[in-house]
Amino acid sequence: MNKKLYIETLGCAMNSRDSEHLIAELSIKENYILTTQISDADLIIINTCSVREKPVAKLFSELGVFAKHKKDGAKIGVCGCTASHLGKEIIKKAPVVDFVLGARNISKITQVLHQKHAVEVDTEHDDSSFDFSEYRTNPFRAMVNISMGCDKSCTFCIVPATRGEEISIPSELIAREIQKAVDSGAKEIMLLGQNVNNYGRRFSSDSEVKDFTGLLQKISLIDGLERIRFTSPHPLHMDDEFIEEFANNPKICKQIHVPLQSGSTKILKEMKRGYTKEWFINRCEMIRRLAPEATISTDIIVGFPGESEEDFMESMSVLESVRFEQLFSFKYSSRPHTAAAEYENQIDNDVSGERLTRLQARHTEILDEVMDAQLGTVHEVYFDELKSEGRVSGRADDGKLVFVKGSEELLGRVVGVRIEKVSRSLLDGVVI
Repeated sequence: MNKKLYIETLGCAMNSRDSEHLIAELSIKENYILTTQISDADLIIINTCSVREKPVAKLFSELGVFAKHKKDGAKIGVCGCTASHLGKEIIKKAPVVDFVLGARNISKITQVLHQKHAVEVDTEHDDSSFDFSEYRTNPFRAMVNISMGCDKSCTFCIVPATRGEEISIPSELIAREIQKAVDSGAKEIMLLGQNVNNYGRRFSSDSEVKDFTGLLQKISLIDGLERIRFTSPHPLHMDDEFIEEFANNPKICKQIHVPLQSGSTKILKEMKRGYTKEWFINRCEMIRRLAPEATISTDIIVGFPGESEEDFMESMSVLESVRFEQLFSFKYSSRPHTAAAEYENQIDNDVSGERLTRLQARHTEILDEVMDAQLGTVHEVYFDELKSEGRVSGRADDGKLVFVKGSEELLGRVVGVRIEKVSRSLLDGVVI
């Protein structure tokens, strides 16, 4: 008889892929099937994020909900980055939790499941060559890890403390996983890594390909694979060869996320990002020149310790210069195990909030102009999801979300669409 699994995923795409690994291992080896009802579940897992303070706080509020609604005998597990950095403290604070499994220990899920109050959070554990069972949330697209961990020392970021040192997955294993996904119907893949274009940093075993540009070239040769996306490249490693490959390889989707964090070279130095404002703008200008159809998204933190009004205006100037098609922006959040948490000149929350409002308001104006210009344009859209009211959604090559009226016959197909209605977050069109 099948047991039922309820899983909630917080945070980034890497967490989403980790959740797929958890589901695969539990379904194949422990006979679990998914449920959307907490009260029906025999096992409840929350896969956590710790990049900002808010998702950590949400963990404990969600555990309270789980404890209230779970059925007798159901187990609760906490996985992911918050599990890595809090470890045993989670069980001390929430005894209802049966096990804690860190972000670098996902392969141990079937082991901790049967050990009361097990805690596995070793950030030196190497899952890079573990042969996970197969499960994908969407059969038409696949997420594929190419590395794990991070060797950067950004002073605001907790990730190196939760995911450990950077390890690259051998290119042969990556190609094999992509081939399996393609054979199962996926035409699009998303390559995942904390700094994907730093690929080649430390391998657990030999790899034919030693850098990211070479990896892109290798997987482009896979028959049946039509679209390649990746997240996130680091501005420091965006050399000319990489940008030329991005622009000229027809299988690489013309959508790129380039995390700025701050437009102030002074603040970037305090953040230990390794590049200047001028370098960042130069890289974006090269992308715009070689691939004018590409969309560029970014991350910006406001209110980093010591950020002056002049520093903030430097971020605003980069926004004006690049005109990002998508912006992920946040107030600085002090995190444990980070150098910036000890910095003096912490910025008042009201000041940070006011700056964030100004940044987002200006970006909204830019976004309205960008999206209004899409009216009447034609995009090649890969449809991968059924929606309500007889609609289907997919992504254009440049990453824009597109909806049309249609049925499951469109799923897994790349189809031309003329845009007839625009909004800030999506486009509506008709198949041509």
